[in-house]
Amino acid sequence: MANDRTHNVTFSNPTALAPPLGYSQIAEIRDARLIYITGQTALDSNGGLVGGQDLEAQADQVFQNISVALASVGCTARNLVKLTVFMRNMGQLASYRKARDRFFHTATPAAAPAITLVEVSRLFGDEFLIEIEAVAAA
Repeated sequence: MANDRTHNVTFSNPTALAPPLGYSQIAEIRDARLIYITGQTALDSNGGLVGGQDLEAQADQVFQNISVALASVGCTARNLVKLTVFMRNMGQLASYRKARDRFFHTATPAAAPAITLVEVSRLFGDEFLIEIEAVAAA
């Protein structure tokens, strides 16, 4: 089992489970402050949509919003332990992964929280292609 320990969090991937691509199978949290970040969409600080119908551009904005939320509580991408990703079209998975990988590589070493990815028929606005909620531990 491969382990990566950060403060009171251990990320692991048991060898009896399929190896994950860009995330961890398990995030174990001990004696830590938990931060829950509400679902983020591709809105900028003025409430304007970023990215139009480009999922990768929308995902970049979503991760930027998550980064701002994390920074506001003294955290970085490295503190993320769980993401739940809602996408309207799983056919655009590669575009999401490009944005995800860029964001996770902002942390040293690169972050790899547990992730659940779900295709949904719609989000709260028709213009949104992706929404991500996050949990961090510090």
